[in-house]
Amino acid sequence: MRFPTSFIAAAGLLASVFAAPIAEVDYDGCDSEIPSSSAAAVISSPIATTSSVAISVTNSIPTSTRIMVASLAAATVQIPSSISSSTTPSKTAAAAIAASTGSSNSTGGLQWLGMNESGAEFGNTNIPGTLGTDYTWPLAASIDTLMGKGMNIFRIPILMERLAQGTMTAALDTRYLGDLSTLVTHITTAGAHAVIDAQNFGRYGGSAFTSTADFQTFWTNVATEFKSNDKVIFDCNNEFHDEPSNQLVADLNQACIDGVRAAGATTQYIFVEGTSYTGAWTWTTSGNSEVMGNLTDPSNKIVYEMHQYLDSDGSGTSDVCVSSTIGAERVAEATKWLKANGKMGIIGEFAGGTNTVCESAVTGLLDALVEASDVWMGAMWWGGGPWWGNYIFSMEPEAGTGYVAYIDTLAKYA
Repeated sequence: MRFPTSFIAAAGLLASVFAAPIAEVDYDGCDSEIPSSSAAAVISSPIATTSSVAISVTNSIPTSTRIMVASLAAATVQIPSSISSSTTPSKTAAAAIAASTGSSNSTGGLQWLGMNESGAEFGNTNIPGTLGTDYTWPLAASIDTLMGKGMNIFRIPILMERLAQGTMTAALDTRYLGDLSTLVTHITTAGAHAVIDAQNFGRYGGSAFTSTADFQTFWTNVATEFKSNDKVIFDCNNEFHDEPSNQLVADLNQACIDGVRAAGATTQYIFVEGTSYTGAWTWTTSGNSEVMGNLTDPSNKIVYEMHQYLDSDGSGTSDVCVSSTIGAERVAEATKWLKANGKMGIIGEFAGGTNTVCESAVTGLLDALVEASDVWMGAMWWGGGPWWGNYIFSMEPEAGTGYVAYIDTLAKYA
């Protein structure tokens, strides 16, 4: 999903919510201010229990905003209450993951089924931003609930500008890195995989970056911090688009791979994403199929991450799905490419509306992945996180729109 011009559901927060090409909406053109009335208490740790604070939404939502959420006079935002950053996951969470190879209702077949956990990438116009006002961290309690449903992979979108402040090659910010590390430790100690996702759309500071050397240094710095944890996954960059060339996208991904391995992180998977918002349905027509297959990794642990939404333009901005079969149809060509080229893939973002057409389409998508589980390793729903409010796809337990409609369906594939 893309960063729209403003988010919205609960306090004018900027969120990553778009997935596929909509030319008039672009990360480069984000211009959202967080109203002072939206400020929440500063959070000192991402590992937290849940409390709530009501925040009045006094700013008008720009007409260009493409998120399909209901208008609210006020929104309730989940704010973590601080506890020690050296947190041991609950026995319940650990037991859930230990059993997550499949519940009694599981269809089996997929190695991973999980969730995108948003918050740390919010407020991208305010860098570094204020924790609790501009951005937040996912709730450990919510992740534990999803683990209890069998989910075993969690993608954590972050901003490169917050982690490496000023320049891409800067030393990593102690606080932001510390909060990220605490969350990653919570997830991985429980047995799940944590995906560190640079949610930057091929941009740094609002401009497309082209230096493979700088990008490699960034990933060497990040991987150095997590090289001893083989349940960490490095997601090079979210949804490249409108780049100078498709070859540059491939070269940047190769630099990411080289940077991770140069840090001594040799056992972890690396997720690579293509151009055109890494859509599965356009993988073979956007140029990705021509350049991305040439990536190399001495550890042979590259996974091709693709995103797939089911509305008419594939953007994930509508809860109306094209048809009940569109899920399977939109991954068919990418599946052929993976098989023909001996590659492994994952659907890093997907979602559908709360209606019978979308429910069938989502099930069809997951069934297609299971049927081709020799090349598809799993899928992650978009999205979880405490600041989504009544967002149409919110998988935040236990009242999120998507959670209520889809958690039982997803659990069958976990």
